[in-house]
Amino acid sequence: MRKQLLAIPLLAAQLFYGCQGAKVNTATEPTATTSESLSDDELLTKVQERTFQYFWEGAEPTSGLARERIHMDNVYPSNDRNVVTTGATGFGLMAILVGIERGFITRDEGVRHLQKMVNYLDTADRFHGAWPHWIEGETGKVKPFGKKDNGGDLVETAFLVQGLLTVRQYLQDGTPQEQALAGKIDKLWKEVDWNWYRKGGENVLYWHWSPEYAWEMNFPVSGYNECLVMYVLAASSPTHGVPAEVYHEGWAQNGAIKSDARMYGRDVVLNHNGHQGSVGPMFWAHYSYLGLDPRGLKDRYADYWKLNQNHTLIQRDYCVDNPKNFKGYGEDAWGLTSSYSPAGYAGHSPKHDLGVISPTAALSSYPYAPKESMTVIRHLYEDLGDKVWGTYGFYDAFSEEKDWYTPRYLGIDQGPIVVMLENGRSGLLWDLFMSAPEVQQGLKKLGFESPKIK
Repeated sequence: MRKQLLAIPLLAAQLFYGCQGAKVNTATEPTATTSESLSDDELLTKVQERTFQYFWEGAEPTSGLARERIHMDNVYPSNDRNVVTTGATGFGLMAILVGIERGFITRDEGVRHLQKMVNYLDTADRFHGAWPHWIEGETGKVKPFGKKDNGGDLVETAFLVQGLLTVRQYLQDGTPQEQALAGKIDKLWKEVDWNWYRKGGENVLYWHWSPEYAWEMNFPVSGYNECLVMYVLAASSPTHGVPAEVYHEGWAQNGAIKSDARMYGRDVVLNHNGHQGSVGPMFWAHYSYLGLDPRGLKDRYADYWKLNQNHTLIQRDYCVDNPKNFKGYGEDAWGLTSSYSPAGYAGHSPKHDLGVISPTAALSSYPYAPKESMTVIRHLYEDLGDKVWGTYGFYDAFSEEKDWYTPRYLGIDQGPIVVMLENGRSGLLWDLFMSAPEVQQGLKKLGFESPKIK
């Protein structure tokens, strides 16, 4: 949702820049080698390792957190190359665990980096326990995402906490050093005041609060969009939890969230907020499900595996159908989500299709449609090669229709690639997050069922 709110003035000012005509500098960028004969497993590992480096080699040096963006052409019109983003940092925390498990780094290296990140988060600006969307990497101070968006961002905080809890579960039975780090994460998690963000006790969660502007952003979060994990975590908190009514009335709108719409012969399942009768950008099937395992996850509103798998396959069907006849669309190039575009940052979906393919859309959908996703990975790597492949994996977006390729990355798009590929391969992050006892209690409280709930 946040990624498609293009009416926010600062988003327009900070993200809609310098994208026209951007070309890949192949003289300085690593290239894909079509002569390589890689198995599917080898190619998946290669993509994960290269993308992981965004959060390792590319991390902001003072904090160790995930940069909002990295532009390989070194053009940063707003001079924000060291701004870190809390949501992508949550994804990056999980990516570091993948790096350890896949042998990209040693466990000791990973733990040291995680300590740096957690220590920084402990001292960075927070607002009733919630972190802001953007933080100045060098100082730990909030960088406004918009004039009135200069305080706590509960959605980005939820994505960050999802990563933190996953790390806590990974470390809690480790060395004394690792157990101490897990304890510090536990403290941070318990300090988030989810209940405060009910704006005085309403049965809905609000996205923002500012010490200067209070509730003036006035953004109650209703589904369906990318924010499910925020409601799950709010219900799960042992210190500042919210009652189940907040979920059922605020998020699920007393059942109005359910949809009877169909596209390409598939059930949409839930009303995609602002996309009635259609499906939204693909990241809605990713962000909350980096840790929240949709396999067998059900409540009175949806079967969440069916929801996400259908979302994926509907988008693929749409791109294969290609009603606007854009060049390059097909079985080997599908997936619409919020990303860069020739016109700047845009919320791509079947209802807002600009002829732009964002690699994260299909790659991060690997658990839902592994064969279909793998076809895209091979096409990007073997056929398009260095037009779309660089230092930190596949670039953010491209358009064959407009012959537009940009050597730029966004942290919020790179993170799900590493994590969801791993979930599809081993279930690592799903298993860890779902093992948190508070999460299991929160899911029970909201009426969910899952094979992971004991």
